[in-house]
Amino acid sequence: MTVQGESAEQQWVDDHAGPVVRPYAVTRGRARPVTGTFDLISLVTATRADVTPEVGLGPEHLAIVGLCQRMQSVAEIAAHLDLPVGTIRVLLGDLVARSLVQVREPHTTAGLSDNSIFEAVINGLRAL
Repeated sequence: MTVQGESAEQQWVDDHAGPVVRPYAVTRGRARPVTGTFDLISLVTATRADVTPEVGLGPEHLAIVGLCQRMQSVAEIAAHLDLPVGTIRVLLGDLVARSLVQVREPHTTAGLSDNSIFEAVINGLRAL
């Protein structure tokens, strides 16, 4: 629906937010990544510096690769690109599948008891 007096291009630009593109358009309707789960603190690094536009890669994919020339967390990528974390996870799945980025998941503490974690924190605070 076009507002009278507005061109189709003006309709997709918000004065305060800039271009309006819904996240499902960026992910082509996908809600889950093709591979991986990607925690908010997972660290992402590009595997190549020179990525050319390929079939199936959008500008957001290329922006992630460019941003991840230096290690970034999933949360940082979402903040820099101003996209929802769920959208970033889907895009990262595409990039991992093409070996364009490497993702390091955070270490789990499954082997430690809850008390040992608290004791380590208390000892660290006492050392300050």
